[in-house]
Amino acid sequence: MLRDAVRSLAEAKIAPFAAAVDEEARFPQEALDALVANDLHAVHVPEEYGGAGADALATVIVIEEVARVCASSSLIPAVNKLGSLPVILSGSEELKKKYMTSLAKGDAMFSYCLSEPDAGSDAAGMKTKAVRDGDHYVLNGVKRWITNAGVSEYYTVMAVTDPSKRSKGISAFVVEKSDEGVSFGAPEKKLGIKGSPTREVYLDNVRIPADRMIGEEGTGFATAMKTLDHTRITIAAQALGIAQGALDYAKGYVQERKQFGKPIADFQGIQFMLADMAMKIEAARQLTYAAAAKSERGDSGLTFQGAAAKCFASDVAMEVTTDAVQLLGGYGYTRDYPVERMMRDAKITQIYEGTNQVQRIVMARNLP
Repeated sequence: MLRDAVRSLAEAKIAPFAAAVDEEARFPQEALDALVANDLHAVHVPEEYGGAGADALATVIVIEEVARVCASSSLIPAVNKLGSLPVILSGSEELKKKYMTSLAKGDAMFSYCLSEPDAGSDAAGMKTKAVRDGDHYVLNGVKRWITNAGVSEYYTVMAVTDPSKRSKGISAFVVEKSDEGVSFGAPEKKLGIKGSPTREVYLDNVRIPADRMIGEEGTGFATAMKTLDHTRITIAAQALGIAQGALDYAKGYVQERKQFGKPIADFQGIQFMLADMAMKIEAARQLTYAAAAKSERGDSGLTFQGAAAKCFASDVAMEVTTDAVQLLGGYGYTRDYPVERMMRDAKITQIYEGTNQVQRIVMARNLP
């Protein structure tokens, strides 16, 4: 029922704008409005804060179905979870009440600020600092590659509170867009997901109350890594949706396109391509859903499973979308058809929330 409801909404209210959102590189406001109106913008927020209280699998299905028609729009529920999960996992009850209630209502979106110009895969090498000053902390630094920056009201920011301790000297904070000293860089000009703004976040003597720290001082990096164990699965879901959308479109096209007097779907070479695409998508789906179930239960094997799902599903998305372009031939290479957009959108799923090379390191260190 959930899948049917989200698919109907996505096809009616999000798909019609997907090409224009990509072409104009603009935020998918229509998608945000539709998702908020149907309480699908942040389904993971617990019911006690006014949220839908969806479990990890339901959240995955929502993201998958939105990504099937528009990858940029699927980053609304995905990044709302990424940005707010540190607060849910480690925040005080006061922080949860204040920020989760606002997120659940659709009054605000949440972004996640971990990466920096010199701290990508080596996130513990960050330089952003938070210095205690009485009842406040003062933050200074630059965060890079921040999804939905400038649109989101709230930001989970990782900053160094004790430089002598490396990862154990990093703390997490909630920063608000309206805090004095917060500003944003120009939107990045990207290959794909053009409807989701990616910008730098500048923190220039941003003074925030000490009670906006998420968890204890020095626990921020552990919270960040724990968060990624859960949210990598949402990227697997996004990749899965993109791949499914490309297969669905290609499947319809090959039945219509005629060459040598018959639909190209009648040729075995085409049938084998479609069979492989469908098989890999189904394998990715099972891995992703199993990882979501582990996430919900808090199983010990989550770190391996989440990394495996993200890595496998994103590799499948890149492969399937490339094959979909091939199946459409010359038409696939034009912007008149959606598969070239899907191919461009798929690429980022192999890179963000930990590159697939880093996922393999994570898996190797956590072999079941």
